[in-house]
Amino acid sequence: QVQLVESGGQLVQAGASLKLSCVASGRTFSHNGMGWFRQGPGKDREFVARASGSGVVTDYLDSVKGRFTISRDNVKNTLFLQMNSLKPDDTAVYYCAASKDYYGSRQASEYPYWGQGTQVTVSS
Repeated sequence: QVQLVESGGQLVQAGASLKLSCVASGRTFSHNGMGWFRQGPGKDREFVARASGSGVVTDYLDSVKGRFTISRDNVKNTLFLQMNSLKPDDTAVYYCAASKDYYGSRQASEYPYWGQGTQVTVSS
């Protein structure tokens, strides 16, 4: 049974940093793109970042470029999202997901595997 479990979300002040983790179990995803999505209060789920199977190719939502970094440790089957200079607009439930192909996608529909989410709240 495939499971993705996120952790690391918490309440922080604007300007702070957080590092989210997502541990995958049940199968290896070293040949699959993985991504982070988020859903803020009253908003649709949106793409945040993705990384190719090796982690070499990455892609970011414009509003997080330069502040967030996605990375992965395929030995530990773990995906990370380092978030710096957090803003109140970053407040959301953050989800990790594993895609069907090597590079992943900005489209949530391309990800058959999802975690349960971790709450990030940024106060002003």
